[in-house]
Amino acid sequence: MKALVYENFQGALNVKSVPDPTPKSHGVVAKVEATGLCLSDWHGWMGHDPDIKLPHVPGHELAGTVASIGKNVVNFKIGDRVTVPFVCGCGTCGECISGNHQVCDHQSQPGFTHWGSFAEYVALDYADTNLIKIPDGITNETAAILGCRFITAFRAVVDQGKVKGGQYVAVHGCGGVGLSAIMIANALGAHVIAVDINDDTLSLAKELGAVEAINAQKSSDVIAEVKSLTHGGAHVSLDALGNPVTCFNSIANLKKRGKHIQAGLMTGEHKHPKVPMDMVVANELEVIGSHGMQAFKYPEMLEMIQMGKLKPEKLIERTITLEDAITALPNMHKFESKGVLVINSF
Repeated sequence: MKALVYENFQGALNVKSVPDPTPKSHGVVAKVEATGLCLSDWHGWMGHDPDIKLPHVPGHELAGTVASIGKNVVNFKIGDRVTVPFVCGCGTCGECISGNHQVCDHQSQPGFTHWGSFAEYVALDYADTNLIKIPDGITNETAAILGCRFITAFRAVVDQGKVKGGQYVAVHGCGGVGLSAIMIANALGAHVIAVDINDDTLSLAKELGAVEAINAQKSSDVIAEVKSLTHGGAHVSLDALGNPVTCFNSIANLKKRGKHIQAGLMTGEHKHPKVPMDMVVANELEVIGSHGMQAFKYPEMLEMIQMGKLKPEKLIERTITLEDAITALPNMHKFESKGVLVINSF
């Protein structure tokens, strides 16, 4: 099969022919129809993930068609259109049994623990636990961008933040996770404040439901501005980027007893950011992590998409080829795109 491969961290990316994957007894191999280009792929290429073994094929947001199937798979058949969350659970550990597949003790992640979806085919483990059938009416491109950024935002806003109508929600960083969070919080009736450093991205944020937008590079005091716009502080605030500054600001701009949700990855030298713990204690703030979403939780989100309450397709800036990713992936950290890039030509 054709795949995008790197042999060294921060090294050259090349499209080359590699062996086709084969399914494990509990897994499937899917023909990749579309796959999103995500900042997490950049983190992997940079060498920030210890699970990656070289040479490596990235890619973890995907939609595909089941091409071959393991002997123990019960609920799926060849030809099914499917997607997966970026964290795939084993289904049998304590966390999975408790329903928390997103923090599985033995999780697999395509594009990290094994070769991913920047290829014509991808292997997916524990199919009956992790695969989701794509409903009619949802395109492959839309389904592909759900598996990391959108589900991360959905769980952060709905399950971890428990956002309600009428609340103020601040979103720091308007990349794929942040823009998704804005759309979802708006659909729930919240008043969303978008914070970013790019005016074009902030314009898109307002199109997706933000009531106010703050350019952090032009603001003299982001925290004070958020508190002013929210009449004393946000009920829920997300760091959707994963940066010491956005993390600090997200906590510090909360109202008393507010919730900070850390959805953006903290990697490399950013793993241990400065936190205003004095405010956490004095104001009884909650600091909550959010890491993906379980496959069995997809139906609520998919129903909102089918009903038109959520329109993740609006996040797609453009589609590209596998060859285009050779230059696009190393430049993800420059945030030159205001929306999501999707590979749909292999």
